[in-house]
Amino acid sequence: MYTYTDTNKRYYSLDYYYRKKYGKKVCKISLNAGFSCPNKVNGNGCIFCSKLGSGDFAGSVKKDIITQFNDIKKIMNKKWQNTFYIAYFQANTNTYASVDILKSKFEPVLKLDNVVGINIATRSDCISDECLEYLADLNKRTDLTIELGLQSMYDETLKFINRGHDLKNFNDCVKRLQKKNIKVVVHIINGLPGETKEMMVNTVKYLNSLNIDGIKIHMLHIIKNTDLEDIYKEKPFHLLTLEEYVDIVVSQLEYLNPNIVIHRLTGDPKKEDLIGPTWLLKKFVVLNSIDKYMRKLDTYQGKNL
Repeated sequence: MYTYTDTNKRYYSLDYYYRKKYGKKVCKISLNAGFSCPNKVNGNGCIFCSKLGSGDFAGSVKKDIITQFNDIKKIMNKKWQNTFYIAYFQANTNTYASVDILKSKFEPVLKLDNVVGINIATRSDCISDECLEYLADLNKRTDLTIELGLQSMYDETLKFINRGHDLKNFNDCVKRLQKKNIKVVVHIINGLPGETKEMMVNTVKYLNSLNIDGIKIHMLHIIKNTDLEDIYKEKPFHLLTLEEYVDIVVSQLEYLNPNIVIHRLTGDPKKEDLIGPTWLLKKFVVLNSIDKYMRKLDTYQGKNL
């Protein structure tokens, strides 16, 4: 029976993980450090990626990191007091620079009150040996997590979405990080064109074999002014319904190692930029639907292992 919860969740939620680790609420503060992405510099980037590089809700790049942090902290303090904070470098590829530049972005937040960790979103093809050594040092001084986008374990899918690297590159990067005892969280996307439910579940099974620390599950959505929008307009493909998405996510959770922390189960598209599916705008409906379906099936994370 599943045990990693003291709420109605039947999966290992991030909130539960943080409360058990720190004894209080931990808030993530999304930051935009002004990094670019090698996949954009050398091409158009991933077909689904917005101009902000998955940082649509990060701070404004027009402000320095500390100002961004404090602005968002003030908003969060209206809802939660007496909390710890994770500085989340979210937008684009946050190791795509020299180590000196990385230090200029990451080190200042470590000096802020109640900051207990840093999450760094990046790519598996963008962590040099020098960068890895710096991350290893950072890991000794704070609660460091590296977030890697994979999206799918299938190379044919990675090629279609113009990911810019293959599964082997991703696999090698995870092993390099783990050798330095650095926690790894992986992003995957459900509903990519050409993928079946079985393929999506297989991606989760593959991640089990890597002993990752956390996972973020997203639903493919079409954003304005992306290559994916052009593809969809030229040859529309099926976008998962809410019911289909819930069924797939629950099946993935049933096969997911119960020690893997669930950082996300749905995305947060901006209404003004979203073409579809529009049901994604109702985040709490999606999350509640997953909870209800798991209770209906009397299932839980890792049940089918």
